[in-house]
Amino acid sequence: MTTDPAFDLLEFHERAVRTPSHESVEGMRTLLVETLEAAGADPVVDEAGNTLATRTADGHDDPDVVRDGENVAAEGRHLVLNTHVDTVPPHVPFAEREGGAVVEGRGACDAKGPLAALVDAFLGADVSEGRLTLAVTPDEEVNQTGAAHLAGTLDADGFLVGEPTDLDVCIAARGQFEGAVTIQGTSAHAATPGEGDNAVRALAPLLQALETYDDSEAPRASNASGERSDPRGRGPGEHESLGRPTLTPTLVSGGEVANQVPAEATVTFDRRSVPPESAPAFRADLEDHLSEWVPSSMGVRVDLEDRDVPYLEAFATDADEPLVRALADASGGAVRPFGAATEASFFAAHAPTVVFGPGVLADEQGAVAHSDREYVRRADVEAAAAAVREAVGALV
Repeated sequence: MTTDPAFDLLEFHERAVRTPSHESVEGMRTLLVETLEAAGADPVVDEAGNTLATRTADGHDDPDVVRDGENVAAEGRHLVLNTHVDTVPPHVPFAEREGGAVVEGRGACDAKGPLAALVDAFLGADVSEGRLTLAVTPDEEVNQTGAAHLAGTLDADGFLVGEPTDLDVCIAARGQFEGAVTIQGTSAHAATPGEGDNAVRALAPLLQALETYDDSEAPRASNASGERSDPRGRGPGEHESLGRPTLTPTLVSGGEVANQVPAEATVTFDRRSVPPESAPAFRADLEDHLSEWVPSSMGVRVDLEDRDVPYLEAFATDADEPLVRALADASGGAVRPFGAATEASFFAAHAPTVVFGPGVLADEQGAVAHSDREYVRRADVEAAAAAVREAVGALV
């Protein structure tokens, strides 16, 4: 592959922000594929809708490059640059401010700014050994089926995931589980409430139990069959960089009619986990904990939201990994956790993974990513591209 020196980073970013991708990613995927093809790459779209392109040994796209009788690609590192083309609704039109220094619009920082930087780095980095793959997913904001597919098919030595980190190198992120607690009581006529078990009345102690869960339980891992690694518990769980997990009730429902003792009530929750907690272990632990807070005549059940792909588990990468050091040296950014759940979760189970890119999730005025005021500084997009190019050159 011959890199096209005419690739214009900021022009591509502007075109990307102008292209709606909140309902369908077809337009963005077409833009990405055509841009890569124009630069001499050979992108493919796999069965999960991911766009992939690979560079090997100074621009060759053959994974079996031989130099002086040795397979250079096989001996060097394989680094994957990943981000996504979809955005949350609604579409926010492209705009400029501060004399063009700042780009506003949906996806400006999440994640079309990181996407532009990674495309630039993919096309322009010095790849003298090993392989460099650009892998762009179609549904990070919704189902993450693209990333789940990639995690099972890409054999890599490191993953760099593009998200708005303010040019810091993020090496850890909380996981995210969603689910519901169901209290099972017995219905009766409201005129004789003692004949039933009021599930709505049991909500008060259950909500208190949700508040105290992390005071009595530690995040625990589980094996492939969902068995917990330490059924005795280990006291309060706090991760060295991510802090404590959170468990937040978000929706409450119960009862059917006003003159009937309700037999069932449900609390929907959001769980932000820290390592080493896994989804199966959390579900079992929470159910055990809550069962102690409801009357013995009632039942309690915890169900996690049904998903076609694994949950976004918490992860942490060692700060001494070469990928972390190379990117921190190149960017000058801090090494810290990321503030949101991300597809990096799928890759971190297989190889060292970092999250990096231009833009911020929030600033002093409030939310930036996913908000109507989403923006990114063009200079930061350029700085991110330069940092990734330098880090790639140091690694592959």
